[in-house]
Parts: sequence; structure tokens; C-alpha cells
Amino acid sequence: MYGEVGVINMNNQMMNNQVNQSVTSGINSSQAGIASKGDAGTKKMPKAAQTNAKYTENWLPLKAISNGIMYNNKNEMITGVKVQPRNIFILDQGSMDNALIGLMNFYNTLDFEFWLVVADRPVDIAVYQAELQVLYNSTQDPRIRKLIAQDLQKGDYFINNDVVDTEYFLLFKEKNGELLQKKLRNMINSLASAGLIASQTSNDDLRMIIDNFLNGGRKYESGSVMPI
Repeated sequence: MYGEVGVINMNNQMMNNQVNQSVTSGINSSQAGIASKGDAGTKKMPKAAQTNAKYTENWLPLKAISNGIMYNNKNEMITGVKVQPRNIFILDQGSMDNALIGLMNFYNTLDFEFWLVVADRPVDIAVYQAELQVLYNSTQDPRIRKLIAQDLQKGDYFINNDVVDTEYFLLFKEKNGELLQKKLRNMINSLASAGLIASQTSNDDLRMIIDNFLNGGRKYESGSVMPI
């Protein structure tokens, strides 16, 4: 799914506020697709864009992106949380069950429409490779040089196979600023209870999501991996 975005548009009110484990476990298999429930219909092109349709951005009903929030022309604010990925299926059975139950409880607390977005961000490891090469040249111990050489080979494999960094977001829209902040806090705390780390989306996160939708990620600047 190089440079693509998968979206699940969910409305718990339409599901009687119940999300079972089959829905939770099915999210992984729906990353590359788009499934929508809720508002549908053809969007008309803004009048300003009709006279100046040179750029794709003219179709977007956005006024600004600031403080991790997108503002549209309906006076709505779109924001959400970015969730750090975690492979719960390598945990012991008890820990895995607790994580799945925590996720189920989290989804059942969301009584508003939200979007689950899975986006691939191209990764640039050139700087990391350069640091490894410097370390390799300055090290005389054959054992350490062997380990560094193996890492360099892995890095070359990543570069040649278009490795991407998959990122996960939960987005929603709200007109009331206080309610928006309350929803953000509740989402972050509930995900923490399920063993997941989440934070509010940044401006760069939101621009990356839009860029992936518009350009398939081809023109987005790659993120850099730095050595620790």
C-alpha cells in the first residue's frame, strides 16, 4: 500500500453503540480499502474553483490547518489522534485478550462519527545509512564490523523495496472547541487503557493525510530515520 490511504468511516449510532470483537479484529484486514457509512452524495465544486480549477486543492473545502486541526468552510474543526502501532498478536493469550477487550470498550464509548485512517509514509533512511557507514569505517573490531555490515545490508534492502512507515489515525469533526478537546482527552485516555499510546494529530500529520489522498503519496517529502 505504498503511498496510499485506507479509510473506514464509522458511526456507532448506526450500530446501536455496539462493536464486537469481530469488528475489532476485522479492522486489520480493511486497511487498504474504503468502507463508508453515513453521509453520501455528490459534492459540488466550489464557485471559486469553477473559475480557477488549475489545482486539485481548489476542490477542498478547507480554510486552514493550525494547531493540529483542519478548519473547513462549514465552521467545522477536523482533528483526531495518531496511534502508535503495536503488534498485540505476539503477546501471551491473556495480554492479547485484554488488549482486544480494551479496544472493544474504547470503540463502544465513541458515540459520534469518526474515521479510521491508515496511511503509508515513505521513509528515507539515507542519513541513518551514512551514520552506519561512518561507524563501520571507524571501528576495527571485526565482530562489531560484521554486525554493522549486516545492518547496512538490511538498509539497502529497505531502500530497494520502497519500505514505508504505516501510521494510524482516528479523526472526527466538531464545531465546539470545548467538546473537541474533551473528545481528544477521552480518546487518548481510553486508548491508553487498551495499552496503546496516542497523541493529537499534528499539522504535518494532517497535511500528509491530505497529500496521500490527492497525490498517492508521490510528492510527499519522506521522513528521515535518525540513529539513536
